[in-house]
Amino acid sequence: MDQPPPASPGPGPAADCPLVGVVAMYLPRLSEFSFDPGLVAAVDQHAADVRDALVPRQRRGARGTGTGAREVGAESADVRREDLADYALGFTDWLTETEWTEPVGYDFATLRLTAICWLVREHDLLGR
Repeated sequence: MDQPPPASPGPGPAADCPLVGVVAMYLPRLSEFSFDPGLVAAVDQHAADVRDALVPRQRRGARGTGTGAREVGAESADVRREDLADYALGFTDWLTETEWTEPVGYDFATLRLTAICWLVREHDLLGR
């Protein structure tokens, strides 16, 4: 892949959201979780890092002290579509600027994009 995926066209409030393109390209990677526990751990850490970047510590409260993906799911009100969309847009813009190409397997970027998909799925950010 030469460039990060663009947002998919179409009707609806989420159609112009940058998360749509990311999800279209990387959500299928979540199916690999059942075959690779190491992948689960890596995506879990990336999801926690993204959550920590998006949700101020005071909004996370006492539940936000760990880094696990289960905890991210427990805080569904804390991750907002607009915030994650802005993060994804900035990240994919950076990938374009650096002329990143998708490798076979996983690197930092594919793990981060897969974690974004995990957050979208767990928080139903495109369904609202």
